[in-house]
Amino acid sequence: MRLINRRPDRTAGLLLAILPFALVLLAYVLGSAERLAENPADKLLPSLATLGDAIVRVAFTADARTGDYILWADTLASLERLASALALSTLIALVVGLLIGLLPGVRALLASFVGMVSMVPPLALLPILFIVLGLGETSKIALIVIGVTPFLIRDLAMRVQELPREQIIKAETLGATTWQIALRIVLPQILPRLIDGVRLSLGPAFLFLIAAEAIAADSGLGYRIFLVRRYL
Repeated sequence: MRLINRRPDRTAGLLLAILPFALVLLAYVLGSAERLAENPADKLLPSLATLGDAIVRVAFTADARTGDYILWADTLASLERLASALALSTLIALVVGLLIGLLPGVRALLASFVGMVSMVPPLALLPILFIVLGLGETSKIALIVIGVTPFLIRDLAMRVQELPREQIIKAETLGATTWQIALRIVLPQILPRLIDGVRLSLGPAFLFLIAAEAIAADSGLGYRIFLVRRYL
């Protein structure tokens, strides 16, 4: 039987799914043991027991100064920023992408500008955002919006232009207005693409958030990572 036709059963599939994680864990344990044998005070690859103690300390033990559970408090702070930025990015991308894809005049006005903005590295704008918007939440959310929105706009605009032209013509023949065409024909067909785009943007958005929190924040995962880094 050809390999392309071989399908693992449920047990084999589960074992194959676990195998990469087990290999990574084994490599970590071996590397940690080797480094600790050379230097028992090494903190780059701590033992699993040390990792367990650290997890208990930050996740299940209240901080003596603030009374918060550090891991959950920082995670909540980061997720609030991420959710706010993605919600704003999604709304802007939906409106602008729909207009660019559907209206030739708006496409001529904004398509080139959005394309140029999408090529600017967002992290290069971080110092400017801190100067203009300050060190508060606005600059962090703005960084994510600038980094994510242009790509969502271009993706949605392309999806609108990919729709069969016959659908638009038939709707116009039946007397549909531009507003009705946008809401009843185009919008339902681009929503799945928008959801996929937002899902794929989670990684870059989180990267931008960590970078912003590491530089100017008093809570969040990025802030905590760079704070703990000082003690390594």
